[in-house]
Amino acid sequence: MSRYREIDIENVHPISIETRKNKVNVDEFASPYKTGMTFRDFWHSLPNILEGEELREFVSHVVEGHRRKKPFVWMMGAHVIKCGLSPVLIDLMERGIITTVSLNGAGPIHDTELAYWGQTSEDVATNLQNGTFGMSRETAEKINETIHLARREKLGYGEALGKKIFEEKPPYWELSILANGYRLGIPVTVHVGVGTDIVHQHPNADGAAIGEASLRDFRILAGVLRDLGHGGVVALVGSTVILPEVFLKALTVVRNIGYDVREFYTANFDMIRHYRPLVNVVQRPTLDAGKGFQFVGHHEILIPLLAAAILEELG
Repeated sequence: MSRYREIDIENVHPISIETRKNKVNVDEFASPYKTGMTFRDFWHSLPNILEGEELREFVSHVVEGHRRKKPFVWMMGAHVIKCGLSPVLIDLMERGIITTVSLNGAGPIHDTELAYWGQTSEDVATNLQNGTFGMSRETAEKINETIHLARREKLGYGEALGKKIFEEKPPYWELSILANGYRLGIPVTVHVGVGTDIVHQHPNADGAAIGEASLRDFRILAGVLRDLGHGGVVALVGSTVILPEVFLKALTVVRNIGYDVREFYTANFDMIRHYRPLVNVVQRPTLDAGKGFQFVGHHEILIPLLAAAILEELG
């Protein structure tokens, strides 16, 4: 016989499963896909459980914010452009759903290369071996010379490049987020870490001009965030350091000045979870009101799904 004393379970108090608090109900299950289903049918066939429920809720905030004419700020890393998603995002801009776009410094590089030459994303591993990585003459000339003009004309980084592409109308300009932002009057801001982008490797890079244009864009973004409170939405897609930090500082500025920027909704979309997007975008800004969401998945699949869901719910 054991020397240790067992608990006497004869006196436990069972409860009914019907009165127990449960998190899963068969009413929330997915419906099987049927050949010929519309996207709306497919969207509503997803399980209303865990991330399915969260994505539905986030989409509802985007839709409600749009109807109330609140900002929808789309912050993204360059990989989103390289995934071929510019047409999807430009469509949301055309419809007035995305009201501001913020890019890191690599975003304009891929956007510009695609607009002028229809190709981008060099083979870094190969080109690094012979010292040619990032040494595209045309890219550096187009971007750095435009930023020189931005300084003289007191334009932001994104506005200057968007204006340049829109006015020159290269072969693929209609795929340019920068050009379409300029055409539509939608701010496209660019937030640069000096030394992080290939155009900084070239002799015509002007640190003062780059810094001034990017700082102006920081202040433009802060100006947008003044109206974010009480129903606005922020999406961070594929940026793990620069844009989460920029957003946190811009939000601090507008709150410090006295704007009531609370009760809004944020979401991070990325392939893995990272610290800064979680704390700087999802958690801290919505700590006292609103809500932050986090969705994990490949941009080239998740973002078209998100865009289609938004349009269906608006329709």
